[in-house]
Amino acid sequence: MEYSGPTSLYIDGDWVDAESGETIETFDPATEERYATVACADETDVDAAVEAAKSAAARGSEWRTMDPSTRGERLRAMADAIAARKDEISLVESHDNGKTPFEAGMEVQMVVDTFRYYAGWTDKVTGEYNAVPGDRVNFTTREPLGVTGHIVPWNYPFQLAGRSIAPALACGNTAVVKPSSQTPLSALYYGIAAEEAGLPEGVVNVVPGSGSKAGSALASHPDVEHVTFTGSTEIGKRVMADAAENVTGVTLELGGKGPHVVFPDADLDAAAKGVHYGIFMNAGQMCWAGSRLLVHEDVADELVEKIVQRAEATPLGSGIDDDGRMGPVVSEDHMEDVLEYITIGVEEGATVACGGGVDEEKDAGYFVEPTVLTDVTNDMTVAREEIFGPVLSVIEFSDQEEAIELANDSPYGLLAGIWTQGLSRAHQVADALDYGMVSVNEYPVTFPQTPFGGTKQSGHGREQGEEAIREFTQAKNINLNI
Repeated sequence: MEYSGPTSLYIDGDWVDAESGETIETFDPATEERYATVACADETDVDAAVEAAKSAAARGSEWRTMDPSTRGERLRAMADAIAARKDEISLVESHDNGKTPFEAGMEVQMVVDTFRYYAGWTDKVTGEYNAVPGDRVNFTTREPLGVTGHIVPWNYPFQLAGRSIAPALACGNTAVVKPSSQTPLSALYYGIAAEEAGLPEGVVNVVPGSGSKAGSALASHPDVEHVTFTGSTEIGKRVMADAAENVTGVTLELGGKGPHVVFPDADLDAAAKGVHYGIFMNAGQMCWAGSRLLVHEDVADELVEKIVQRAEATPLGSGIDDDGRMGPVVSEDHMEDVLEYITIGVEEGATVACGGGVDEEKDAGYFVEPTVLTDVTNDMTVAREEIFGPVLSVIEFSDQEEAIELANDSPYGLLAGIWTQGLSRAHQVADALDYGMVSVNEYPVTFPQTPFGGTKQSGHGREQGEEAIREFTQAKNINLNI
């Protein structure tokens, strides 16, 4: 399929070429064929985008002074514009990223829901009265920050952009969006949605480009007041360092090594389904993937057998012109990285229960088989490092105390899953887990109204819910001596 969507930068309400004339070529991971050529922004283009966003965010500007309820109407209009193109954006995401249209459709729908949710917040960002001594009136308001930068990863290019753009706009900020150079296409549709929703020029700007040039320029720009980044912990530290040059606030959603903790009283059929979905959805390319299965020794064999049956029955394919339910990984380099992790796992003592290689029946594409590794210990590389692919590591435990210790023995702390029919145990273990999110008897799950983020090396700050409103506003205290 030939791509026919936007390919230019979107700056100050105009579609423009990169100042340097440079472009990015994207390739369909399922066919390895070139899919699109997109303008590639550099530092000069980022400067132009930030300048446009700064003007649109200035005190007295149309966007800053807009009635909050009217701003909410504009966000609802953006949601409607995205919903009207759901099928188109989903297909673009499939060709650009490799996920199936079914998975891409869920991603686009999440964005629609997120914009509608934050459209309801625009007139509910309130302050508070403070009781202070003397003849004084003292109160605190919350104000927009100004220009916000959004550095978006390749694994959920559309959804993870919308997750931060929507609350930023709801609070009255403006946005400069830098999608990944590997998957730059879907983010450009935010420019189309902004135009159709009637947002003032400069409120939304989209500048595809490399992380080393455009991403670094955005994170270190003195006129950017807050940076949101989703990606690896390693790159997140660089973004944080860049932002620190100007004491710019950051929201970082980074790596994960999520554990499923399965107890003997769990519904094993439900657990098998949840574990399978939590590691093989999007070919395992998820920060919140449940990549470690911590299972009680009494039910380990039975549960692993159920998961292996599901894994072996999962058809690989694009989902566009076949019945594929798990797509390829994003690139050849990433495929080689995932396969190397499997090799290391075996060398360190793990056993391949299923998968372990590539789909030999495919003529093209970066299709890694759904892989389950047993006989894993928590000190192995496959249990410590984020593989970011369809690889599940199985670790057995003997009691609740050991399960909690294993789950917490990780540099990451994003999402953990618990599988049990015991209400007391669910509460006890959830309370003991050092994770930003814990889900009981389903995995993974999130909603626009619930906070998303982790502890330790999994990030800093929270996205979604009311927490995002705090991330994208600043408190101002006003004291009146009367």
